[in-house]
Amino acid sequence: QVHLAESGGGLVQAGDSLRVSCAASGRTFSTYAMGWFRQAPGKEREFVAAIRWTGNTYYYDYADSVKGRFTISRDNAKNTLYLQMNSLKPEDTAVYYCAGGYYISGPRESDFHSWGQGTQVTVSS
Repeated sequence: QVHLAESGGGLVQAGDSLRVSCAASGRTFSTYAMGWFRQAPGKEREFVAAIRWTGNTYYYDYADSVKGRFTISRDNAKNTLYLQMNSLKPEDTAVYYCAGGYYISGPRESDFHSWGQGTQVTVSS
């Protein structure tokens, strides 16, 4: 029941950086994790990064393909999730989706019950 709205996508060159945002609103009482997924043309939607929280403790998960390049974060005051993407590669080109839900470990698509409409990120070579 959480409304999510992504923004910040665009066209960049390989090696550039980009930050996408996800504004959350609505019924958030059952949401204890948020994540980013992406789907490239002709491919299945895949996990990118997730953040889980219990009180003031945060836990982070990243796909191997983005470790060291992408950083997920959350601004509690603004109710906004971010994905900072550095050293972008053409293979990062995809529609990026923000999602809210709950997981304990090994975040999966089925763990997330709320989804945004996605924002297009295109990385040219």
